[in-house]
Amino acid sequence: GRAMPMTTLLGGALGLLLHGWLIGATDDESSNAPNREPGGEPKREPAAAPDGRALHPAAIVLHGWGGNAAMMLPLAPALHTAGYAVLLIDARCHGASDADDFASLPRFAEDVEHAFDWLARQPGIDARRIALLGHSVGAGAVLLAASRKPDVGAVVSVAAFSHPATMMRRWLAAKHIPLRPLGNYILRYVERTIGHRFDDIAPERTIARVRCPVLLVHGADDMVVPVDDAKAILAARAHGRVELLLLPGDHENFGDASRDMKQLVDFLARAADNPRADRTTAVQA
Repeated sequence: GRAMPMTTLLGGALGLLLHGWLIGATDDESSNAPNREPGGEPKREPAAAPDGRALHPAAIVLHGWGGNAAMMLPLAPALHTAGYAVLLIDARCHGASDADDFASLPRFAEDVEHAFDWLARQPGIDARRIALLGHSVGAGAVLLAASRKPDVGAVVSVAAFSHPATMMRRWLAAKHIPLRPLGNYILRYVERTIGHRFDDIAPERTIARVRCPVLLVHGADDMVVPVDDAKAILAARAHGRVELLLLPGDHENFGDASRDMKQLVDFLARAADNPRADRTTAVQA
């Protein structure tokens, strides 16, 4: 598959440009695409465009706060080998994308939604099988985006915090800033600045509005966002198509990348095959 730059207009009159890289899916029949069994036997006929060309599933990958698309590149090979087109994007104010007056979780989500709409129009992409994958703030953003876009095929949320207020209270405590009165003022100021109530964008709230299958991935040794946050998001689900995958590792680094990516790809294959499966699974590494 080849990588091509993506540049798309964000926010209409805002005139912001969002940058990313699209790694095209392979047409190699030997690939372990999600429409094939592990041994290579077809499960079903692959989707096809009206002109007969094969349509491929795709994944949009979003970094965390202060990151960029290049930092998420290690996730791409396993997805590409599994038959996915992979779009890695820079959120506004990050990487090669345009700057804005500020970045926020809701703006990360808007950027993902624009990337989704752009990718769904590209030739060779099965718009019914576009998954969203995000890390940290990006994880909260893909959950928020999926809660507003019912056509998202699946979500992989890596190291998401359960609630922005909880995350900020941890930050205040680490900086020895008392919650009353200064800390509470800071929380309200941030809400006013980003234009959203924390309750409306918190992953433990948005998860209940996500209709597609969701995989919550979390490092067992994460000291930035404790595992309890992932468990809180899982507990707030509204349906049984949410799985929790706990892995060795911290907020940025996990254990065996090849093993972990196989579990991620297997989840996406299950999501594509049975998008309305009614089950909840906790997976322990």
